[in-house]
Amino acid sequence: MLSVAASAALLLPLLSGAPPAGADAPVADSLQRQFAAAAERHGVPQSVLLAVSYLQSRWDGHAGAPSVTGGYGPMHLTDTATALARSVPHPSEDGEDARGDDARPARSGAEAAPPSPEELPARLRTLERASALSGIPAEELRTSTAANIEGGAALLAAAQREAGLAPSTDPADWYGAVARYSGADDAATAAAYANDVFDVIRTGEERVTDSGQRVVLPAAPAVAPETGQVAALGLRAPERGPVECPTTVACEWIPAPYEEFGDGDYGNHDKGDRPVSQSIDYIVVHDTEATWDVTLKLVQDPTYVSWQYSLRSSDGHVAQHLPLKDVGWHAGNWFVNAKSVGLEHEGFLTAPDSWYTEAMYRSSARLVRYLAQRYDIPLDRQHVIGHDNVPGTVTSSIRGMHTDPGPYWDWAHYFRLLGRPLTPSAGPAAGVVTIRPAYGENRPVYTGCATAGEACAPHGSGAVRLHTAPSADAPLVKDIGLRPGGQDSTTGVNDTGARASTGQSYAVAERRGDWTAIWYLGQKAWFHNPAAAPTAVNARGRVLTPREGLAEVPVYGRAYPEASAYPAGVPVQAVSPLPYRLLAGQKYVVGHKTPGEYYYAPVFDSSGHRVVRGQEEYYQIQFGHRIAFVKAADVRVSQS
Repeated sequence: MLSVAASAALLLPLLSGAPPAGADAPVADSLQRQFAAAAERHGVPQSVLLAVSYLQSRWDGHAGAPSVTGGYGPMHLTDTATALARSVPHPSEDGEDARGDDARPARSGAEAAPPSPEELPARLRTLERASALSGIPAEELRTSTAANIEGGAALLAAAQREAGLAPSTDPADWYGAVARYSGADDAATAAAYANDVFDVIRTGEERVTDSGQRVVLPAAPAVAPETGQVAALGLRAPERGPVECPTTVACEWIPAPYEEFGDGDYGNHDKGDRPVSQSIDYIVVHDTEATWDVTLKLVQDPTYVSWQYSLRSSDGHVAQHLPLKDVGWHAGNWFVNAKSVGLEHEGFLTAPDSWYTEAMYRSSARLVRYLAQRYDIPLDRQHVIGHDNVPGTVTSSIRGMHTDPGPYWDWAHYFRLLGRPLTPSAGPAAGVVTIRPAYGENRPVYTGCATAGEACAPHGSGAVRLHTAPSADAPLVKDIGLRPGGQDSTTGVNDTGARASTGQSYAVAERRGDWTAIWYLGQKAWFHNPAAAPTAVNARGRVLTPREGLAEVPVYGRAYPEASAYPAGVPVQAVSPLPYRLLAGQKYVVGHKTPGEYYYAPVFDSSGHRVVRGQEEYYQIQFGHRIAFVKAADVRVSQS
């Protein structure tokens, strides 16, 4: 997460201010009929209008709340200036060191002012143009689903005219108009977006929206669009450079600088030789608090920090900034940085109901699949992690760790797109559960989006809340790392102390009626898991527990080698336990086994950089909301 404006710690979904109420009361198939009527009025094939809307919003209206980049309604009509004006700054975590390396001074992000309305590109102001084309007032386009669909249809019809194409009832004739609707300024991204839209048309879609409306787009596998229409749009060719991306996404090379700038300081990443020098074990999902243009300026600043890829919300465009062999400064934990790839997803603070476009989810999933295959990274939630799952390196850094992408990122949908849907793999007596609430219906109350202690607007969430007993009235479990005084966790939107997230797997401690207990941060933690509406699926997996004779074992935020492994000239890094303990009788799900490693890279001249690797081995575990490490010699591993 970037540190801009109110700081990258907050991230898009941890937002503010109640969204305006939608103007439409859901009635039976009214949404399907609204698409049909708008398509007919503007001469747009209904399948094209439905598929474009699906790629933007999956047909959801979000009760009139804007997306992370200020897009409104099912057609994602962008009015970013209004969304920014309605946003409320949110206090951030203090002082996360993006490098997370004790051997050198901390490096945190600089601040960047939000853009002024006149600086916003056309792709972030499409609602204004839809209003001019349709004659519908801007506020109605923001709050009325029917009006929003009408505005989107008007934009598509105008794009067809501006491309010099005749009106047509054949979806295949609308490829160029769809490409223009993306708002992309380069031909590759526009084409990738249009390809996704026509893939939806060919395969069809059906779902119930957030307003309870069932929408159906029948499959039309024979549709073969006129892909050559993109060439006539006059869009630029992206700078491909040495990009490392799948061919299914539009990707360009916008490099982060490796520069020296006085007093021995340099930026904004480290040269490396991965995976020859070290394996790449993690993909870290971030979101950023900046527009696309500001994001690119920040990553090109040598005094700032860095990550491998940025993804644009409106169309899923990808920019690569570092060769994958190099190490970015993004996760706040040097061990994780040295063994991960960081993905920043465009967005900024708008409202608690902020949402991500389907276009960005799909591009991100394709990129993650490519990286996972290239580096043999398991597609699970111990290896595809959020910034909010990265542990603090030592006790003093726990409270400053970032919390993005937060409780509103739809991990279940993301893993479906990754081709790894979260399904049961064991029976009702399983020793492991994987968290998987129904995202839309799961709406735990969060507080502090706009004002401390005040409830955020209701919103679907992929997280469940953890209690000290099988009752919603029981206190939330404690996180002594976040609150050394032993206070209870809170319902704060940035408080990860009593939160289990979709896809995370935990060892079962007990089952009692509609409640399930898991081992979490050294304690038994209960969540509501009724058989009629389960919030977790039963799973199998490896678990570990303290070896015989040990009452407890220490838990670590990084897997560093023993002191004897360090050669002369390389300062020994402390193997410092976190304040938590894994107690005898408790079990935790194992991610993978890793040797103790430390990447020594304290200066600009990379000729002296080296990997220190010891004999001590560690297991990564799902310990709380964040992952953690325990020494292999301290534990016994078994199949659940």
